[in-house]
Amino acid sequence: MRAYLVFTGTGPILILTTFASVTDPRLVEKLKHKGIEKFIAYEVSVERTRELYGVPFQVIARDLAGSEDVRVLDFNGHHIFANFRLAELGEPIKHGD
Repeated sequence: MRAYLVFTGTGPILILTTFASVTDPRLVEKLKHKGIEKFIAYEVSVERTRELYGVPFQVIARDLAGSEDVRVLDFNGHHIFANFRLAELGEPIKHGD
């Protein structure tokens, strides 16, 4: 499982996915279906995300078990930015024109 902080046209979201990469064509297609055609993403620590989100993380992780899919864990930009420091973010992953 991987966790990504994804910057979209409407603001940041925090996603959990079982896809190997945020640029996996199947994941990109699922995001496109949700209206996200271009984005800048940063992978964040799954362990840190688990610590920060507790039970909601566990529920979503259980839902993802055994499938290749994606779930939004948080869509509140203020909450996401309060939880993750910019220094924790690695290199950006850009997708789209």
